[in-house]
Amino acid sequence: MPQPSDPLKNIVYITVPLHLTRSLGEVELDPQIPLPVETTANWSMDELSWEQIVAAMLKILAYRQDHEHIGYYRRFVLAARPTIVDELSETGVLKARNKDFEIAEEIFRALAGLLPQDSRPRLNLALLAEQRADAYEKLDKPQLATYHNERAFEIYKELLSADSVLPEVYLNAGYFFLKQRNYQRARSAFEAFLQSDPPEADKRSEAERVISEIDSQDLLDTLFKEAYDFIRLGKEQQAIERIHAFLEKRRDVWNAWFLLGWAYRRLEKYAEGKDAFLTAIETGSTEPDTLNELAICRMELGEFDESRRDLERALQIDPENAKIISNMGVLALKEGRPGEATAFFRTVLEYEPEDPIALNYLQMLDT
Repeated sequence: MPQPSDPLKNIVYITVPLHLTRSLGEVELDPQIPLPVETTANWSMDELSWEQIVAAMLKILAYRQDHEHIGYYRRFVLAARPTIVDELSETGVLKARNKDFEIAEEIFRALAGLLPQDSRPRLNLALLAEQRADAYEKLDKPQLATYHNERAFEIYKELLSADSVLPEVYLNAGYFFLKQRNYQRARSAFEAFLQSDPPEADKRSEAERVISEIDSQDLLDTLFKEAYDFIRLGKEQQAIERIHAFLEKRRDVWNAWFLLGWAYRRLEKYAEGKDAFLTAIETGSTEPDTLNELAICRMELGEFDESRRDLERALQIDPENAKIISNMGVLALKEGRPGEATAFFRTVLEYEPEDPIALNYLQMLDT
C-alpha cells in the first residue's frame, strides 16, 4: 500500500539566542528547545520567518505526535496563530471537496495533533478516508479502495472506544458500517446515536428507519453476512449458496436479491443476474446501484432499450454518478453511436478526471 516519503525531510532545527528570548502571546520562548523550520531548496537563514517555523511545527504535529517537544510546539502554534484552527478546518474541508486528498489529510492530521482532546479532526480523517476509498472504487483500484476503507474502519473504532463520543461520530460511523454492509456494527452505532439524545429530528428519524430496516430484513443473519464476505473475497459461488439458504427463510429481503444479482453478474451469468436485480426492485430496492447493475446485465443480454431506461432512472436518483454515466457511454457504443458515447465519457472525466474506463474509451474513439 502507499509508502509516502518522509514528510519531515525538509525540516531543520535552530536555537533561539538568549538575547532574543521573549514572550509570544502566552508562550515564553525557551532557548533550550530547538525550533523546527520548514525549508526549501537552497534555503538560507536570511529567509527565516515565523511562518516557516509554524509550518514545521504543524508538520511535526501531523506526523510525530510522540515528539519530545510536542506540547511546547502545540502551545507555540496556538499562541502565534490564534485563528489557525478555524483557518485549517475551512481549508481542509475545501481541499477534501476538491479531491486534493494528500493536502486535506495533512491538514486534518495537523489539527488532530493540535487538538488532541477534540475528536472532530479525527472524524474528518475518517470521512476523508471514506471519500478516498469511494474515489478509488470508481477508478477501479480495489486494493487502494480497501486500504482506505480499512483506515476509516480503524479510525472509527478508535473514536468509538473513547470515554466521550460525539453524536456525529456515532452517526457517521453508522453510515460507514452500513455502506460496508457490517450491519451489526451499523445497528450498534445508530442505537448509540439515538441514546446520545441528538437534537436533530430528521437525523433521529433516519437512524430509527435504518435500525428498523436492519431488524425487519434480518440483515444480522449470519448467512447474509457470510454471503457478502464471500463476494468481497471473489468467491461468488459460495456466496450464491449462502444467499439461497438465506432466501429460503426470507424471500422478501431486497438486499439479499441484490447480493445474489451482484454475485451472478460478477460470474457473467447475466440472465440470472437480471432476474435477481428485478426481484430486488420488486421487493423494495430504490437504490441507483441496483438499477445500474440491472442495466449492465440487460446490456450484455442485448436488451439495449431496457438498459437505457434503467440507466436513465438511476441518473435521476444520482445525476453525478460517474459509473452510471460511463455505462451510458458503453451502451451508446454498443448501439453504434460513437459521438454520443464520447460526450458521456467526457462528462465522466468532469467528475473523475482519472477514470480509466473513460480515458481508455476516449483514446480508442480518437484513434
